[in-house]
Amino acid sequence: MTLDTDNPDLTGDASGASDVAFDSALSERYLVYALSTITARSLPDVRDGLKPVHRRLLWAMRLLRLDPASGYKKCARVVGDVIGKYHPHGDASVYDAMVRLAQTFALRYPLVDGQGNFGNIDGDNAAAYRYTEARLTQVAMDLMEGLDENAVDFRATYNGEEEEPELFPGLFPNLLANGAAGIAVGMATSIPPHNAAEIMNAAVALIDNPTANVLDYVQGPDFPTGGIVADGPASITEAYTTGRGSFRVRAKIDRVAEKGGGWHLVVSEIPYGVQKGKLIEGIAALINDKKLPILGDVRDESAEDVRVVLEPRSRTVSAEDLINSLYRLSDLEVRVPLNLNVLDKNRTPRVMSLQEAIAGWVEHQFVVLRRRSEHRLSKIADRLELVGGYIIAFLNLDRVIEIIRTEDEPKPIMMAEFELTDRQAEAILNMRLRSLRRLEEMELRREQGALEKEQAELQLLLSSDARQRTRMKRDLGRMIVRYGQDTPLGKRRTEIKEAGPTREIPLEAMIEREPITVILSQRGWIRAMKGHVDLASADTAKFKEGDGPLFAFHAQTTDKLLLAADNGRFYTLAGDKLPGGRGFGEPVRVMIDLEGERTIVNLLPASAGARLLIAASDGRGFIVKAEDVIAETRKGKQVMTPRAGALLKIVRPIATEDDAVAVIGDNRKLVVFPLSEVAELARGQGVQLQRYRDGGMSDAITFKMAEGLRWRMGGEQGRVRSEADVSPWRAARGAAGRMPPTGFPRDNRF
Repeated sequence: MTLDTDNPDLTGDASGASDVAFDSALSERYLVYALSTITARSLPDVRDGLKPVHRRLLWAMRLLRLDPASGYKKCARVVGDVIGKYHPHGDASVYDAMVRLAQTFALRYPLVDGQGNFGNIDGDNAAAYRYTEARLTQVAMDLMEGLDENAVDFRATYNGEEEEPELFPGLFPNLLANGAAGIAVGMATSIPPHNAAEIMNAAVALIDNPTANVLDYVQGPDFPTGGIVADGPASITEAYTTGRGSFRVRAKIDRVAEKGGGWHLVVSEIPYGVQKGKLIEGIAALINDKKLPILGDVRDESAEDVRVVLEPRSRTVSAEDLINSLYRLSDLEVRVPLNLNVLDKNRTPRVMSLQEAIAGWVEHQFVVLRRRSEHRLSKIADRLELVGGYIIAFLNLDRVIEIIRTEDEPKPIMMAEFELTDRQAEAILNMRLRSLRRLEEMELRREQGALEKEQAELQLLLSSDARQRTRMKRDLGRMIVRYGQDTPLGKRRTEIKEAGPTREIPLEAMIEREPITVILSQRGWIRAMKGHVDLASADTAKFKEGDGPLFAFHAQTTDKLLLAADNGRFYTLAGDKLPGGRGFGEPVRVMIDLEGERTIVNLLPASAGARLLIAASDGRGFIVKAEDVIAETRKGKQVMTPRAGALLKIVRPIATEDDAVAVIGDNRKLVVFPLSEVAELARGQGVQLQRYRDGGMSDAITFKMAEGLRWRMGGEQGRVRSEADVSPWRAARGAAGRMPPTGFPRDNRF
């Protein structure tokens, strides 16, 4: 697509328009915008760690003389100066940047000392800039030290009326100490804060040995909000070596014992970048949504410091399991990214390793040291020139006075007679009479000697790389003392403590273990009574008219209950989710997608490691592990697929010591065979357990061959009869069988 060349308004010289391909013009302009965003807005400089907006804020505050010893000034005044003189952008964005520089929970070493509401860790916004006041911190002063000594270049502002520094020269490692975050076009940066003393110790090591391992001195990130970095040394090393990675940051949680055996958890430090208000809302949502049933309550008792209290639902809950679940399900554990993408000394964006970033800052500091030394030499030379002129004037004081009194133009005469420079002669003519005393001459000679000594030392410094390294290490040593580990500001706040990944907590650990008695009625109404009540009382429990008990057994709230339907599909119910024992309960079909015409074959708890014997009405069956039939959804899990015309008839747990199977058909034929002959499957139709000419299977059970076969006699007394010798009915699996022992129940059920 091109511009319309037939339109004189677009192509004529008078209009200033030119014929340019649209895609070319668009790409060129977007490239300019992208480069501007990368180099002049979003990425920090490796040498001072600042973006332009932050640099301009601090520069404007310095010109307003807002040093730590002065009073505060309204932030509106600072923002006005910044957007009017240096940064022609919106006032809201500039003020937001200023607020962040003052937030002790956002910056490890705040650069602005704020007075008023500058927001808080809960996520509340700062007050409007007409209400808040600010001044610089000592850290900011250290970062800007040397601006008056030609340590860095200055450039004209956007309108050419003022000048601003391109960089800050101070001996404070701001890039890594305070970190940075920004999104440019096609690239981003994310640098967590670190301990300044550790960075400076690493810098000293690099000065002595450029190949030194900086990780011997830098433990890892040091966040203003504290917390724990749970990554291991290998993970931290890889992130710092490549300049890309992330750190797993956890809150600091302590278990506090209470009188009477109870306990609660106290969160005293939260991960960096997490708003406390949203964190508590998220934890409360876990409680309300029952995603963390072992947590009872959350309270915010914070004042100046962070204090979030977490109450367990019961004192029997494992504190370790609760803490682990909180780390996994909430923002008490987060990932803090590392993307060391910065502008190098040539203002080229690239991802650096930690070693390269510190080395780049050290190289900049040597440039600053040389420039400041050269600036000081220039000032010394200027002062020595004047001091030399003053001394000549004192040595020839009477003649100088005579020239001044008698000559109309004394300046050229003094320059010719005493070989003075223009600056020296002008300085002598501007001297006050009180300076002509003898003491002043002695002071001048003392000053001259001191300046010449300093001049010689600076010349030696500039001529020797070794002296420069020694001077740099001495200067860094003074900064390390100021920001050392024994100072309130410099003390490490984040603990580096390797911990394994958060693990999936089993349901049993999430639920308070309590005994229950599960009752399922003939019409499919289910309930759970507290405690292990007498199962015989299930018959006397209240049921709807025309209804009665179908299954009743003891279980625990932590159990998973298996419900088998006659179509071979298994469903899973949670013991803690069952309705209470008061009333009639609830229809089980409300909890699972069980078709209305389906019959419930069995309901039983799923025991760990248990096996089940399942069989269809056509005599086919198999063994299945209990864990293989547990369903994860309401729709259940198809375990047995009966053949046409057949239905699932039997689901029985197999005791550990059982080694035989007894099967009886509707034709009253009994067959016994070893349990080992039954196949163990995860799903399917199974193998033939008993063969029928007509009818089908009535019942099946597993037992211990040595103890013989037992069956209930019926009646209210619940008598049991046994047949010790089952050899007459023993046959191969799939046999037709023979008539059962005398006295076997007429309903053909064991």
